[in-house]
Amino acid sequence: MIDWGEKRRKKDPSFFCQLATSEGSNKKVWVISDARRLTDVDYFRQRYSNATITLRVECDIATREERGFNFTKGVDDAESECGLDTGVTWDILMHNNGNKEELDKGLEKILESIALKCEGH
Repeated sequence: MIDWGEKRRKKDPSFFCQLATSEGSNKKVWVISDARRLTDVDYFRQRYSNATITLRVECDIATREERGFNFTKGVDDAESECGLDTGVTWDILMHNNGNKEELDKGLEKILESIALKCEGH
């Protein structure tokens, strides 16, 4: 399945994004919870520039390991896992290291940004 997806993506980097948005492209708000590649972010920024908010949720490695993360070579260093670690200017950067106040601030920023985008429509 992964090989099939990679072949499709090589032929047309926006294939899966187009598939996901083919019905309902008139929605005021889209939540794309799992963009994996720069081409995914570019697709939404180009196609829905007035409605796109990019958000990255980060967590330090120690906290991730406390939560059960165990690095697997060939999986966790693949483009699908780290393709957005560099090269993207995020609208919102949120930290999820277990600090409730920090998490609440990030959630407030998200809600404010969505409200502003909706006002513009």
